[in-house]
Amino acid sequence: MNANPVVDTRQQILDTARAIIVSKGFAAVGLSEILAAAGVPKGSFYHWFRSKDQFGEALLERHFEGYLEQTDALLAAPGQNAAARLLAFFGRWHALQSGDDLTERCLVVKLSAEVCDLSESMRATLEHGTTQVLARLEGCLRQGISDGELTRCPDPAEVAEQLYQQWLGATLLARVQRSSGPLDRALAQTRLWLAHQVGPA
Repeated sequence: MNANPVVDTRQQILDTARAIIVSKGFAAVGLSEILAAAGVPKGSFYHWFRSKDQFGEALLERHFEGYLEQTDALLAAPGQNAAARLLAFFGRWHALQSGDDLTERCLVVKLSAEVCDLSESMRATLEHGTTQVLARLEGCLRQGISDGELTRCPDPAEVAEQLYQQWLGATLLARVQRSSGPLDRALAQTRLWLAHQVGPA
């Protein structure tokens, strides 16, 4: 028997909602649609969430929790140098965002423009999550510099932000153009940049 059905039901709502919202957006999806898809009785939503904004915060927090676990596994993988770990991270990004599985599309890209002007709490959650992603990228770059591998890398904090901005922008353009071209170019540029960083200073 399940020892914690309340927690499981809450997670079921969040997991179901993510697949719907990443396709339709946050404002366009009604709570009744989410609850029906999750198989949860209507009217019970507020047992787990105080408001739709608080639900949105929880949705983003859960997204970043899983995303950061995956990021740590790639950027802190043993037995690989920093360049290889960064390429693994961005290679996975390319594969997921250019694939046909809509449920794997980037929730940050999907919701940032939509909710940042509508919900301060959700904006703050997005900012906190993306700051943690940037910290992981910066840490990997710093490790590469410390190991003497990335010998031409300038300020790692600035580079991390530039790389992240490039990939967020490429993901957005890929949706606008309905083409993997922007992501293909982002991956090629990242490979070229990393190749330029490796070698004598």
